[in-house]
Amino acid sequence: MPGFLKEFFNRNGTLMGSLMLGLVLFWTVGLIILPQLSMLDFSFRPNLPPPEIGGPKDVYTLENYKYLIYGPEGGSQDYNAVDLKVFFRTLVAAVCVTIFNLILCYPIAYYLGQTKGNHIRVFALMLIIPYWINEILRAFALRIIFGESGVLNTLLVGSGIFDTPFDFIRNDIALYAGLGYAYILLMIFPIYNVIESLDHNQIEAARDLGAPWWRIHKRVVIPYAKPGISSGCTMVFMLSAGALAAPQILGGPSSLWFTQLIYQQFNDNSDWPQGAAYAIVLLVTCILLVLAVMRLFKVNMGDIGK
Repeated sequence: MPGFLKEFFNRNGTLMGSLMLGLVLFWTVGLIILPQLSMLDFSFRPNLPPPEIGGPKDVYTLENYKYLIYGPEGGSQDYNAVDLKVFFRTLVAAVCVTIFNLILCYPIAYYLGQTKGNHIRVFALMLIIPYWINEILRAFALRIIFGESGVLNTLLVGSGIFDTPFDFIRNDIALYAGLGYAYILLMIFPIYNVIESLDHNQIEAARDLGAPWWRIHKRVVIPYAKPGISSGCTMVFMLSAGALAAPQILGGPSSLWFTQLIYQQFNDNSDWPQGAAYAIVLLVTCILLVLAVMRLFKVNMGDIGK
């Protein structure tokens, strides 16, 4: 038995260790790896009627991936401009949502981690309680707030800032706000967990030496909080790029999300191979982007796992 497994069973006991290891393996293999491998297999299959699946025509092909780039055969355009535009717009929007969440959540996480007192528990509880409500209900609530006759437009028009209601839905402001709000806790708490363990004396020493607040964060806090920042940004980016409920409810007519194209292929067109190919492309691209950014900022997988 490898040393780390022997240490794991010595620390947790044979029964509890086996149970924990079994649950982790079931979660990783049964609910993540095997479904993704099945999806990968689907992506290389042609779209056939059920009686022909497994027959001589059911051979591996790259047509489903070519469709994303070139579109249908005999089309009027050289490239599948619509789907490619939606794909890249989804990635750019997910990056923007991640940056917005980081800018918003870093000060909150720093305040929670470096401030003592019972009011901090109340503040943290106020952040958590809204997430007891289903994500879809929260999205519909935001649609009511950002609607033309919603709370926000009523206040803006009533105060004289706008003469007529502003269309937050059509301009995608409601969508980006909804995505940022949906994953805000996934950014706050990884950063908070790291900053909470930062020795406050280091910050006080930097202040005593005359360092301004921005230099303290640049040289002391942010390097120390890099594991939490990496973890939060990774989760927010991946979930934003793969979101479906918020784009469906809060998106305007021109804000088609790539996951909506995947949903259409699976459900509206009943083309599972094409939908699987689109899903695999989105997954692989997001993973490669995350790995590239980690390499750029010199972050390793161990930092994210802390």
